[in-house]
Amino acid sequence: MTVIDTRLAPGAIGKPQTRIDGVAKVTGAALYPSDQPLTNPAFAYLVTSTIARGRVARMDFARARAVPGVLDILWHGNVGGQAKPPPAVGGRGKSTTTMESDKVWHIGQIIAVVAAETLEAARQAAHLVEVVYEAEAPSATFGSAGATEQSLAEATAADRQPYKDIQVGDAPAAFAAAPVKVEASYSTPTQHHNAMELFTTTCEWHGAKLTIHEPNQFLHGLRAEVAAQLGIGADDVRVLSRYLGGAFGGKGGTTARTAWIAIAARRLKRPVKLEATRKQGFTIATYRAETRHRVRLAAGRDGRIEALMHESWEATSRPSTYTVTGVDTVCRLYRAPAIQTRVNLVHLDRNTPGYMRSPPDTPYLFALESAMDELAYALDLDPIELRRRNDAQRDSVRDRPYTSRHLNECFEQGARAFGWDQRARAPAQMRDGDWLIGYGCAASTLHTSIDAASARVTLTAQGRVKVEMAALDFGNGTYTVIAQVAADRLGVPIDAVDVQLGDSDLPAAGYAAGSKHCATVSNAVAKGCELLRARIALAATGAADGPFAGRDPATLELRDGTLRGADGAGEPLQKAVARAGGRLEVYAEHIPAGAPADAVANTWQGRFSSVAGTRLPHEIRAAFGAQFVEVRVHARTREIRVARALGAYAAGTIINPVTARSQLMGGIIWGLSAALFEQTEIDAKRATYVNDELGEYLVPVNADIGSVEVLMLPERDPGINELGVKGIGELGITGMNAAVANAVYHATGVRVRDLPIRIDQLL
Repeated sequence: MTVIDTRLAPGAIGKPQTRIDGVAKVTGAALYPSDQPLTNPAFAYLVTSTIARGRVARMDFARARAVPGVLDILWHGNVGGQAKPPPAVGGRGKSTTTMESDKVWHIGQIIAVVAAETLEAARQAAHLVEVVYEAEAPSATFGSAGATEQSLAEATAADRQPYKDIQVGDAPAAFAAAPVKVEASYSTPTQHHNAMELFTTTCEWHGAKLTIHEPNQFLHGLRAEVAAQLGIGADDVRVLSRYLGGAFGGKGGTTARTAWIAIAARRLKRPVKLEATRKQGFTIATYRAETRHRVRLAAGRDGRIEALMHESWEATSRPSTYTVTGVDTVCRLYRAPAIQTRVNLVHLDRNTPGYMRSPPDTPYLFALESAMDELAYALDLDPIELRRRNDAQRDSVRDRPYTSRHLNECFEQGARAFGWDQRARAPAQMRDGDWLIGYGCAASTLHTSIDAASARVTLTAQGRVKVEMAALDFGNGTYTVIAQVAADRLGVPIDAVDVQLGDSDLPAAGYAAGSKHCATVSNAVAKGCELLRARIALAATGAADGPFAGRDPATLELRDGTLRGADGAGEPLQKAVARAGGRLEVYAEHIPAGAPADAVANTWQGRFSSVAGTRLPHEIRAAFGAQFVEVRVHARTREIRVARALGAYAAGTIINPVTARSQLMGGIIWGLSAALFEQTEIDAKRATYVNDELGEYLVPVNADIGSVEVLMLPERDPGINELGVKGIGELGITGMNAAVANAVYHATGVRVRDLPIRIDQLL
């Protein structure tokens, strides 16, 4: 087994730390965007379309305006020209519109906004708005009449960065010639985020200045995009979002609601607060699109893959060309000398999909890792052994090395802890009374990205530290890991660090998505702390009366409240800071390797500069893991129970094992949910979501989850970024849906290729 370097920097990094914002959250002291105290706010309620395709022919507001307390009603007839549509999701194609015109693109589209003195009055009036439509028959899903299909390569041919399918070698010929083949189709359903915190927006004007209180994953992006929609300068917009109650991609972009609430507040000359309902959240924001996959795998008798072919179909809205294109992950996970991919779009009368926790990898790895399990049975090989034989230390597409890749070690250590050697080779052979038992596994991976970011770090002579940046904490522990990095690099206790986040007036900190926020912010903070250390060390070595006179400043470090030399000589932090001038403040910018020189300037302007781990010219950066599941299927009723799940991960420097474990455990549970529970049901005739509230949208509860174990293999990868942070938020979910499906097959002998797995599929 490969030995993994376990050396980490001394100090607070890598030490378990409870959340520094935990008490504020559980006691209610933490104010979320919709909690902000306002003077004399009005309340908004959305009127949404009840058809999926057509136009609004007429609207009658007489009964709505008669409701006591109604202040204003916005619709395309009075405000349609006052805002531009938000940018397209993912920058692909065009966006659907809302009140800019009378056109209806999808069910649940915003067509009016009612503002009133109370929420109750606004809601009552909204339900009294009478709407007459000119409706057309909509296309709801794959196979619906009127749905249009095109390849992503064709759809984006005119773009500045067109998508290109992957071609390596002659995959059709290699597939035809190979002795062992698997060819199968898989599907994943529409899913919605359903974070605890609803989609909310509060806007208030102070003269020409707009303040937006909204949960959003990129404050400077929201600031710039809403300013562009309203035709005002970005400097006239401030976005506040100090805490988020869950995001998972759903709060990553700018939605139509923000500009309309800003316009309502400007018309009324008072703050306006919107809290969209759970049902409305299904249609006014994004979601995970349904996908279909045709996978063809071919191998020699020795189990070596000889060809990999993957064609996919993804649902999107009429004008959009947004897709997640997970073939990048599929083609790089294993060694494959011949590869062919094709990504197709299916345009429907639906709202545009978007990012949802591990957007490309969650649906695409279900297809690949299920096919790998099928290939293992066709070869009569243990599924882990098949993956070991096809391990790829270099990228199969462009022949680039990984900065680190410990997938085999994850499988070895995970299998040992899980008890994989107790697994029967053939399916439907393990039983405990009336329960059939199955073991399944799958690989987990996530390419590692990082954004350019900036931070302001202040250190006082008393050893107090303040870190300020427009970073986000949506429950992932950002406040805590930032405090740990600052404490580690400046040699102070963690309770001496004050972290201020969630304000677009603070230094720009990139897009909190893609499991890159920890790497993004921690490296920026470390850069700021290093600037402070260098300033303090320079003053110390230049002082004739100090213990470090004439020494190299680079050899001094801050540790345990002391400036120390390599020989053990020390000077108290308070005295060292006083030598440097007392209270010290630095502004630092971290531009990752591979990012342009103006990356931070772009981030300030709302254009994040992300360095993706698969797009670097000379190397691949990624995290890896192995997922294991034991399911129990009742022999007669076919009820499915997850008895236990285990994930083993190698993901670089773990700044805080406590929050990291929570992130990975949450991902595992999301993966189980994707496999067995979550599906947004669609009325094929009306193109509407049927189970659009938590009473019927199935998610697992405590009784559905047995034992969940997380193993974090120590891994140091200085080639990935200065701190070696890879990011883990989405790693835990990838491959888990396939591991569950593979376990169900092992238990029952029934292969389910369409998620979620339900009882009727096993009868």
